[in-house]
Parts: sequence; C-alpha cells; structure tokens
Amino acid sequence: MNDGPKVATRREVMVGIGGVAAAAALAGCGRGGASVEAEMDTTSEAGTRMPVVYLPHGGGPWPFVDMGLDMRELEPLADYLRGVSELPRVVPKALLVVSAHWEERVPTLMTAERPPMLYDYYGFPEASYAITWPAPGAPAVAARAAELLSAAGFESASDPARGFDHGTFVPLKLAYPSAAIPTVQLSLQVGLDPATHLALGRALEPLRDEGVFIIGSGMSFHNMRAFRSGGGRAEAAAFDEWLHAAVRGTVGARDQALTAWTAAPGARAAHPREEHLLPLMVVAGAAGSDRGAVTFSGPVMGFPVSAVQFG
Repeated sequence: MNDGPKVATRREVMVGIGGVAAAAALAGCGRGGASVEAEMDTTSEAGTRMPVVYLPHGGGPWPFVDMGLDMRELEPLADYLRGVSELPRVVPKALLVVSAHWEERVPTLMTAERPPMLYDYYGFPEASYAITWPAPGAPAVAARAAELLSAAGFESASDPARGFDHGTFVPLKLAYPSAAIPTVQLSLQVGLDPATHLALGRALEPLRDEGVFIIGSGMSFHNMRAFRSGGGRAEAAAFDEWLHAAVRGTVGARDQALTAWTAAPGARAAHPREEHLLPLMVVAGAAGSDRGAVTFSGPVMGFPVSAVQFG
C-alpha cells in the first residue's frame, strides 16, 4: 500500500493470471423434459471464457453525487471500475452480479425482464434517488443459473420484483454506462457461510463458457465504525495483505484460506459482519482452478481495498 493505488492494465491482467481451467459440463436438470440450456447459446469459442471478478463498489452513490468525500483519493477506484468492461476478451452475453446488499434464505435470482432501481441507502442528497441504470434483465440466464444450482444440490428461488441495488448499479454504471447488457442479480444466502458460498460459485462456473460475466460486488474492507473514527488501519493493512496472498494461491489453498477467513490477521476488524466479503467466495468458487490476481489496490477513506480477478 505504500506505493499508492495500483490499477493493472488489461495486458498485465492477462499476463499475470494463470491459465484458463476447463469448464465442468453439467447436464440440465430438466423441467418437463426440456433443459433451460437448450434456450441459451452455450457454445464457447476458444479464448472466450469469461473471467470472474470481485470488485469494491465504494459507499452509497459516491461517483455520481457530492457526498463530501475526497474524490482525488477515490478517482483510481473509479478508473478501475470504468475499465471492468474491458476485462472479458469478448462482449458478454449477460452479467450475473452477486451483491453484498441482498441476502435471502436460499440463493435467489432476479427474474424481471426490466428490473427497477432499488435505492437501498438513505440520508443522501436528493440526486441519489434519481440515478438510473436501465439494463434489461436476463430471465433465461436466471433460469439457467437455477438449473445449475439445482444440479449441485442447492434449493433456489426467484424474485420477479427485485430491482438493481447499489451494489450493482453503482459500479456497473461506471463499467457499462450504456446499460445495454442483460443483467441478473443473485443473492447471498443467510448465515453467510463461506464454504456454502464457495460451493455456490462452483455450481455456476459453467456460465463462464456460456458468455456470462460473473461479478462479485462488495468491499474487501467494510467496517463502518472504523471509517468514521479512522482507527484500525494496521489491522486493515494486515487483512489486505492476507487477502492478496489467499487469492493468489492454488485452488485448494485458496478454498482453505477463504473458508477459515476469520482466522486471518485483522479479520473481524476488517469485517465485523462479512456480507461484503462473501461475494468473493462466490467468485472464487466460480474461478475453478484459475489463479487469482489483485487487479486494484488503493484507499477508500484511508483504508485499503482490493479487487480480484480470476481468468
């Protein structure tokens, strides 16, 4: 962190990340004798496997309204988020976003064809509630994801009324300002068990070969009391250093480290409650055997936050 924010170029990302893993082939579980897979073009051309990314979405509607934050500090994060659309080698057919701001009893998928906006924050300027990001929904992708989850033994649910929360629309309004790519959100599962969310991601890995760009949206440091007081910077730095090492490990070492994340130095100082870390577990599960790379590292309100890419 002493060298300032670091944003990897696209070439650096592609060179720095390990080889692409072969996708697991999962048969459709079939409803009425027909697989949802048959309704989607699941052909993957060589070199078009989607990466998976865990990114920091910042706080509230920060890029679009004046919140009194130091935008000079935050501009490197904004630049990183603007470049997220360049990470896949080809334009995705759809985006699947796991937001820290949605938890349900079972993994739940947004199924609206035209999802509304969900302004799930309060106390911000009036302009915060006029932000739009009118991406179309992706019901077929949601159905395919549900099929994959079922095949892996997960119960899932759908929500036809759910809108894009700020864990989705804030970073993606920067990454995809035209809002043209169909997008579906997937919830976390209550209990926030890391092993469960790693398994959830593993079930969804085949989507990467079907043109779906999986994005986990959270914050690698998320302690609101520390943000307000400025305390705990040493613990934050220690946790960030541990996280960098964990995601760069082999899949076995990575899964072991992420499952036992509370044993990491500074773990509970960084995450008194882990909902902003759990999207990383889903992304790491969907990574398969791909090795991780830290593609952004910089401060938010003086505390280190990181983005991670696999593939």
